[in-house]
Amino acid sequence: MSNPPEHAAQPAKHPPARLPAPLPVSINGKPYFHEGDPAMPLLWFLRDILRLTGTKYGCGIGACGACTVLLDGKATRSCTTTMQAAANHKITTIEGLATNALHPVQQAWIEEDVVQCGYCQAGQIMAAVDLLQRKPKPNDDDIAGIDNLCRCGTYPRIRRAIQRAAELIQGAKK
Repeated sequence: MSNPPEHAAQPAKHPPARLPAPLPVSINGKPYFHEGDPAMPLLWFLRDILRLTGTKYGCGIGACGACTVLLDGKATRSCTTTMQAAANHKITTIEGLATNALHPVQQAWIEEDVVQCGYCQAGQIMAAVDLLQRKPKPNDDDIAGIDNLCRCGTYPRIRRAIQRAAELIQGAKK
């Protein structure tokens, strides 16, 4: 039996599996690295890995807004944002919104007694923060443009709280 020529096909060898490069992300001002599946939703990283459970799972398709966080200051649905998409960005969750005192939106939420069941409120607050950064004096149509859902129907209180937060922010700037 002769040896096969050097150019003959050789059995396929699978290259060793490579783990994806760690994905850097800043969450509430702290640096983290995600070393798992880059397609993992940011929501699961926040809740299951970091144990930041203020961000809620609602629908899983980005429709309800319970999972809203700020990505570079913009309201973003974390259930449909992959870790790959979140990499190299600054994420703020409800836990990171207040520093030494309540954020004006959180204070207004308390003053206006917005919360009923509370499940959607973290996402509502984060969406309101984004709105007030873009429109410091929002009108009712601007506020109605927030498409986060509230199953308890506290929309009138949410509207009053956003208007109150705008007043608090304006007053703090004087």
